[in-house]
Amino acid sequence: MDMKFAFLNGVLEKEIYVEQLACYVKRGQENKVYRLKKTLYGLKQAPRTWYTCIDSYFVNRGFQICLYEYILYIKFNSSGDVLIVCLYVDDLIFTSNNVKLFSEFREVMISHFEMTDLGLMSSFFCIEVCQMDCGIFIFQKKYAGDILKKFKMDTTKLIMTPIKEKLKLTKDGIGDFVDTTYFRRLVGSLKYLTSTRLDITFGVGLISRFMESPR
Repeated sequence: MDMKFAFLNGVLEKEIYVEQLACYVKRGQENKVYRLKKTLYGLKQAPRTWYTCIDSYFVNRGFQICLYEYILYIKFNSSGDVLIVCLYVDDLIFTSNNVKLFSEFREVMISHFEMTDLGLMSSFFCIEVCQMDCGIFIFQKKYAGDILKKFKMDTTKLIMTPIKEKLKLTKDGIGDFVDTTYFRRLVGSLKYLTSTRLDITFGVGLISRFMESPR
């Protein structure tokens, strides 16, 4: 679900004043300023006040904050059914094992926060989602292709294994030094790819040891 004008829902705890807009100056009161009651886009306080608003809303309605991920909220009802909500800025991802609980939460969020239901999730942060009757599958096919193009590896020869068997790398090699920034971007991109490609985890972890002075 997507939140419409999320930052406009935050209530300011401190007094903040803004100048009158050049095209909306009130005649006879040109020297006056406006006192904000709610946040506006562009204010440094806007993200924090929005999070405080939505966090208080969830907590007051029985949601528990995950101790290991503060944007994850969990709620159980008397029957033991669970509703899980993940918040990222103005986007919500939620799921439940109870259809009624799921639908009620959806309707409440639409009416209270004017959210838009985007339907079943198909992608999130470059992770593609395929929801089928037999299960939910995640993959990063497009992201992997973008990495290959970005680092000009899309025309290289394919191999079956991500790293040579019994390969040993040392910091004191004889090769030429490479651009540190370029190498770190490559390793960072590959690390995110390990979210769905566990088979390259060892190889990525191995080369990540040499980000200080790569050769």
